[in-house]
Formats: sequence, structure tokens, C-alpha cells
Amino acid sequence: MFDIKEKPKQVERALLVGVYKGAEQRGDCESLLAELGSLVYTLDIPVVDRLLVKVQDRNPRYFVGSGKAEEIFERAKQLGIDVIVFDNGLSPAQQRNWEALTGVAVIDREEVILDIFARRAQTKEARLQVDLARLEYSLPRLTRAWGHLNRQGGGLGGKGEGETQLETDRRLVRAQIDRLKSDLELVRLRRATQRKQRQRLPLPNAAIVGYTNVGKSALLRKLTGAQVLVEDKLFATLDTTTRRVILPSGQSLLLTDTVGFVRNLPHRLVEAFKATLEEAVLSEFLIHVLDASHPRVFDFYQTTMRVLGELGADTKRMITVLNKVDLVKDESTLHTLKLHFPEGSFVSVRTGEGLKELLHRMGDLLADRVSRVELALPLDRTDLLSLLHRTSLVIDVEYEDLHVSVVALVSAKVYARVEPFLVRRDPELQPA
Repeated sequence: MFDIKEKPKQVERALLVGVYKGAEQRGDCESLLAELGSLVYTLDIPVVDRLLVKVQDRNPRYFVGSGKAEEIFERAKQLGIDVIVFDNGLSPAQQRNWEALTGVAVIDREEVILDIFARRAQTKEARLQVDLARLEYSLPRLTRAWGHLNRQGGGLGGKGEGETQLETDRRLVRAQIDRLKSDLELVRLRRATQRKQRQRLPLPNAAIVGYTNVGKSALLRKLTGAQVLVEDKLFATLDTTTRRVILPSGQSLLLTDTVGFVRNLPHRLVEAFKATLEEAVLSEFLIHVLDASHPRVFDFYQTTMRVLGELGADTKRMITVLNKVDLVKDESTLHTLKLHFPEGSFVSVRTGEGLKELLHRMGDLLADRVSRVELALPLDRTDLLSLLHRTSLVIDVEYEDLHVSVVALVSAKVYARVEPFLVRRDPELQPA
């Protein structure tokens, strides 16, 4: 893995910069800059100051005008800043220009998110995805890492040692990118195989999606008892976790937690994590979790829907879950949320409020898949009886001389397995 630049061993002071054009963009810029502060905090870098910069036109040299650039430089020097972080995306040339002007590290929002992902990735799959995104980001910025080797050598038309080294590294990075893409394709094939194995156990599945740090992992843990990491930081978990939950009807459901989203999520990260996010695309339905207590909850909703749209999953059946209602103290805010999300489930994972109703909602989405059946299973088909106990609500079991009589509520997939032994089916009798 090639670093895009040499970073200080311990970054102690960060200056955040947000750039906007019109007055109508100032509010969004402030909100995004606050979110950038949370992202930087996740990297354990303290933020010393934040600057909002209004510009008329984007400057190709510094992104802002030279006068504004000087002001930012003076402020950074005055505060003893170690790193300047732009909320806006910077081109490789702009980053080089800024670092030449200030003499400190200058990074943008995308690099912050990539660094967080690199720290948080635990499984081989997540590390592959992060490494791919970082290498694609680093490739046009390799000159920052090789600034000490970019002198031209002597002789007409000759290339210096640095230029040769740079070209060599570019080829190496491109080769690594090709290898990572190949490895990720193997991951997708492996995940498809695992999915087929899960489908042999005929359980429906749902994916938990939403903005980062809204309580997705906490919801999975509360509903299933899964021992997953729950931490009050952005992107606390990157790896998918799938666990089984028993619905009030007795039916089992597989729940998968997915990576969270943020506004201005780098597109290359969406592309890299498609292998993980396929769980959302292929699920029976989605559970879209929102933080009801956050003032930008509607923006977060739109961000998640936009990413789901990129994945082709925005039209799937969906339960919108408004989490953290215990933190909403203003009744008018809660009333506004209920007007905007009339079909939403209002819950608190921390207190347990609304979780039983949410489980019933999840069961309702699967109600058309469930039938009550009476079966006469041969005595040597204990495998089917075991399947019913694992996946369905078994109402009654009686052992007869020649068979086992079973009454159960089964899904469509289970029904296909036990249909040869059907005595009676009542599709009208649905679970409560």
C-alpha cells in the first residue's frame, strides 16, 4: 500500500475549512463542517478552529482565491496548525499547492473518510474494499509522496531518477488495483455462494440501512442479541453482520447490518463497498434507520435514499425506523416527524420503546409468505421436523404409529419443502 504523503506521527491540531458560494448554501456548509469535525474526531485529531469561506468563483489553484488562501494560511500559522482539512474535494494539484503554501499537511473530506475506513476495516473483505478505494485515490497524488525525487537529471531529453521512480510506482499501484479488483470479484463469488447456502435454509432476510451513527448496530444487537460493536463514533463498524431474529409470529428472519452512509460519501467508496451492499439490494425488505433527535434528519434520509438509488435498491419495500425518540424533548418536533413519516416506526433502542411494534411490522411484511399447514411426516424424515423447528412456528406435534402429525405456520420456501406431506393448508389463517 502506498501512502499518498508522509504524515506526522502525531497530529495534534486541525483547522477545518468549508467553502460555499451563495448565502443560501451557508447553512448546509455549517452543517457539513460540523459533521467533518465528527469525522476528524473519529481519527482522534482535535479540532482547533473552523472557518467558513465564501467565494464568488472556484479558483483552480487553491479552490479559493489567493487572498482567502493567504488568510487561511495566516490563521493556520497563528494557531500552530498541523493539518488543514477541507470539507470540499480538492484536486491533486490543489493539495500540492496548499502544502507548498502552508508547509503543513492539507487533506480533504474524502481522505478523512478513507483514513477512517482504513482504521475500522476488520475483515479481509473490508480491507480489500478500503485498499482499493485508497489506491484509486492515491494514484494521481503519488507526486506528493515523491517530491524529493522529482528533479530532472542531466542530458538532453533525459529523465531524472525521480521521474523514473514515479513511473515505476504508478505501474505498481495500477497492478495492485487490478489485483484488488480481482480479489474483490472472488469475494463477490464467495458471498454469492454463502447466500445460496443461506437460501437452502429457507429464511427471509432484511437489511438494516441508514446514515452512520444512527443506531443500526445497536438495533441489530437489541433485536437479536448479537455481540456486535456499538460505539458513539461515525463508521464504528464497516463489516456486515447477519443474525437471526424470531418474529412474534414465530417465523425466523435474517437481519443484516450494513455500512453507514454520510453526505458527500465518495463515489469510489460506494463502488468499492458494492460487494457488501449487495445484501441491501437482494434482501426481502429494508429497515431504514434514522436519528429522530438529529436536526438534519431529513437530509440524512435523502442521503441514504440517494445511495440506495445508486445501488438500485430505493424501490424495495421498506420500514422507516425513527430511533432515539427518547432524546426528542420537543413535542412539535415529534409531531413534524410523524407528519413526514406517517408509516414510520418510532423507537428507542436504548429504552426498548416501540421495538415490539417494530417486530410486528416486520412480521406484517412477511405475512403474505406464511400459511398454516397440517402435515403427516414420515418417521424417517426427522430432518424436515428439525427444519420446521428452526424456521417456522410449530403449533402442535403428535407422534403416530406411521407418521408425525405437525401443525405449523410456514413460509413459502418451507412450504415448497414440505408440500409432498401436506394434509391441509389454510392460507387465509395468518399469524396474529
